[in-house]
Amino acid sequence: MRTAFASPALLMLALLMLAGCATGGRMQRVDALMQRYDGHVPGASLLVVRNGAPLVRRSYGMANLEDGIAATPATNYRLASVTKQFTAASILLLAEDGRLKLDDRLRTWLPSLPRATNAITIRHLLTHTSGLIDYEDVMAPDATQQVLDADVLRLLETQDRLYFAPGTSWRYSNSGYALLSLIVERASGQRFPDFLRARIFQPLGMDHTLAYVRGGPDIARRAFGYSEIDGRWSRTDQSSTSAVLGDGGIYSSIDDLAKWDAALYDDRLLSDDSRRLAFAPDTASDDPDVRYGFGWRVTGETLWHSGETIGGRNVIVRCPRRQLTVVLLSNRNDPEPYATAKAIAALFLDDTTGR
Repeated sequence: MRTAFASPALLMLALLMLAGCATGGRMQRVDALMQRYDGHVPGASLLVVRNGAPLVRRSYGMANLEDGIAATPATNYRLASVTKQFTAASILLLAEDGRLKLDDRLRTWLPSLPRATNAITIRHLLTHTSGLIDYEDVMAPDATQQVLDADVLRLLETQDRLYFAPGTSWRYSNSGYALLSLIVERASGQRFPDFLRARIFQPLGMDHTLAYVRGGPDIARRAFGYSEIDGRWSRTDQSSTSAVLGDGGIYSSIDDLAKWDAALYDDRLLSDDSRRLAFAPDTASDDPDVRYGFGWRVTGETLWHSGETIGGRNVIVRCPRRQLTVVLLSNRNDPEPYATAKAIAALFLDDTTGR
């Protein structure tokens, strides 16, 4: 019996065809998971990065329904609470500069706050363990004028009480991150949007990312937010709290967030010590399976954070040990994207082709 051996060229071609089929099948599953975003509906942009290389970089649906503008990988979405990791990074940069310490008392920087806040530190703000009153709980119920970070401070100046003693419990706090942005301004001498641009966005080449201030620079390639109401999509782009920057005011794209993700693997922006602090699962949250770092949720080996705003829902999911990241940004109030992003990540974590 004679044994037939394929030539090396034929073997290589067969391997490439098999890999292509595997990749094509996986992309079909990705598209199936993203189907709700496709068509003439508010859309989404999806990024999957492994070892610094984009495996998926595509968009679905529309960034602007009224003008018929499709979403693209360069579309800029309001990040909502995904912003918090940038606010935390700003504090860490200032700590590296020696401008502040993480265990500084809050009233050292914002002395107009009432005595009930005496024991709160910057670290408590970063980890949602301050007990601060949620500013949305004390806003006028019929408020229509947009609240700014400085307005959050003014609201909290009237609250000489806390939900709990600092460090004794955990409660997600937009108030804390609004105050962190003010601390950044006082420690750096710069407006918060300017500090972000000078110390994070420009050094990383995130040229189209910004903390949006009405009357300031426009948002290029902006996705507008929508909510489904009575079976129809209605624009719901801004609310009375949408102008608070520290807890959710950054706009960015998957293209720029790929640069942010890359910077979290080395010391080009933050030192090794600062990144360890940001990602450390030191604080229990309200979910027994989730702990909290500085602007990051930690579930096992996964770092992630979601963001929800009126007319937008986003998530970033990082698996640093696997060198895999999924970013899903959308300009609609539904669906919640975390489960979708995890399912997409699983497709690539299970992949054995190395592609």
